[in-house]
Amino acid sequence: MVTKVTEATEVTEATGYENVRLVVLDMAGTTVADGGLVEQAFAAAARELGVEEGSADHAAKLEYVRATMGESKISVFRHLFGDEARAQQANVAFEKAYGQLVDGGRIAPIPGAREAVEELRADGLTVVLSTGFARVTQDAILDALGWRDLVALTLCPADAGGRGRPYPDMVLAAFLRTGAADDVRQIAVAGDTAYDMRSGVRSGAGVVAGVLTGAHDAAALTDAGATHVLGSVAELPALLRASGR
Repeated sequence: MVTKVTEATEVTEATGYENVRLVVLDMAGTTVADGGLVEQAFAAAARELGVEEGSADHAAKLEYVRATMGESKISVFRHLFGDEARAQQANVAFEKAYGQLVDGGRIAPIPGAREAVEELRADGLTVVLSTGFARVTQDAILDALGWRDLVALTLCPADAGGRGRPYPDMVLAAFLRTGAADDVRQIAVAGDTAYDMRSGVRSGAGVVAGVLTGAHDAAALTDAGATHVLGSVAELPALLRASGR
């Protein structure tokens, strides 16, 4: 059963899990608001590969980027541009453009996100931040927000063998590297995309919470396996307490 939670409602239903010890949070769209920088950085990558802005090809590729928000970016570019060399070229251009936008002050925390992380940590949980971006971009975001010391561990696809979402690898890497939980059911995963939800479900996490501050709506999150849908990550600490954590 999926429990939808908004600022106007409270969780009152026992969900059958308890003792969450590890929380794996997505970044862009979940804890970080980037104001559509992914699409802007994609435009730069497309130009690098000779895709004319305003063309039907550009529109189709942009639609795919939107549909696959949350997936590892190199995987997206492999699908869009075919051979590995072109995919890597596009990925480098994307990461460079995104990093420049981040350096220009174009990102901010989702309201209440830092406070939620601090609250979870104060409750004794281990918190990990994960992303589909490359490490260089993830580090740029962490530096821009002053979040380097906010959590115990940060993960990108390369840290988990190269496979990003919807594979469960980053969640399982967090489980193995932190040693914070004894059982995968003691993991809570939160994200804003269907890919986050699938990753959480495949990892065996006891809590897979979708948030409505990013790319996908409640229906898409639920269809992908969300156990809960929240207005934002700021509601996660209360959810875990109310459900018997």
